[in-house]
Amino acid sequence: MLTDFFLSRGVYFFASGWTQFAAAFGLAFLIMFLFGRPFVAAMRAWQKKGQPISENVPESHRKKAGTPTMGGLLVLIAILAASLLFMPLRSSVAWIALASLVMFGAIGFADDYKKVASQSKKASNGLSPAMRLGLEGLCVIVLAYLINRTMPPYIPAYSLAIGAGIILPLGLLYYVFAYFVICGSANATNITDGLDGMLAKLYMPVLVVLVVALYGATRIGFMDTVMFLPSASGLYAVLGAAFGAVLGFLWYNSKPASIFMGDVGSLALGGFMGTVAMLLKSEIIMGVAAGMMVLILLSSFIQTMFFKITRRATGTGRRIFLRAPLHHHFEELGWSETKIVERFFIVSILFSGLALVLLKFA
Repeated sequence: MLTDFFLSRGVYFFASGWTQFAAAFGLAFLIMFLFGRPFVAAMRAWQKKGQPISENVPESHRKKAGTPTMGGLLVLIAILAASLLFMPLRSSVAWIALASLVMFGAIGFADDYKKVASQSKKASNGLSPAMRLGLEGLCVIVLAYLINRTMPPYIPAYSLAIGAGIILPLGLLYYVFAYFVICGSANATNITDGLDGMLAKLYMPVLVVLVVALYGATRIGFMDTVMFLPSASGLYAVLGAAFGAVLGFLWYNSKPASIFMGDVGSLALGGFMGTVAMLLKSEIIMGVAAGMMVLILLSSFIQTMFFKITRRATGTGRRIFLRAPLHHHFEELGWSETKIVERFFIVSILFSGLALVLLKFA
């Protein structure tokens, strides 16, 4: 709103993408910082018993009982408010990114609400996996269609770009690809949100990579490995708002957490991350940057599949990890929660560094 207001009056201060990024970052962080404490108090009063602690987590998590959840609601509010204030309102890519945030946030909210209302400690106390994946699939169909329509005419419809030189037309398989990218991102962030402060710390290095990819996509000659996508400039304010909101949330979610993000935040941020990567034609780069989250997601998948296969073959299910996902395995090995988060954060930075190298030179 402010960007369009000033530009319409010949004031070009907000014409710069970096100005939009910085302004949205600052406002989103300020919203989180100023309203975080009263929001935590409101969630605690509303939820009373807070998020039920699943029976499938280590015993040390029992002391977290009563901590309120759905902190992601404030994250979404901060991102939406800061984005709408500083993004160009005619930017279709910005609206698509925010639409993904709202859609996946709505699914997460329904999941969180059911958990809090039931107060069940079973791992399946939210929406059923089939229901959740089905709803996510519907969102992806809409998002993939809209994303494809934002591409410039020199990029074939429904295609995958590997760098700037290789473009693979996918046809209808584009929707399958989009499902793996966007839903994979949403569920990776969701399952990563298992320890105090971990999702925020693993998410921010990925945002850095997406911001660099955005800069490359809007500057001719800066990166030969990135498609030139001038319309993507509308994402500066949105990514700045996401960065500021996630950093602000960490103030209240660092150990010991005053509030959990909940599925409303983790699913929203994951769906948003995958959608932005597709808007920038940087899906593979994003997958590398989010390597730590991918490992966490794979650990849970491998554990489940190995248990089912061995139970079918021998009658007794066996496990590869002491407990899945991966961070719980290290908890069972005796690592402290803080050590796990910090070391995973270091690995996430390394993955993001590798992604930046590939982004520039691959």
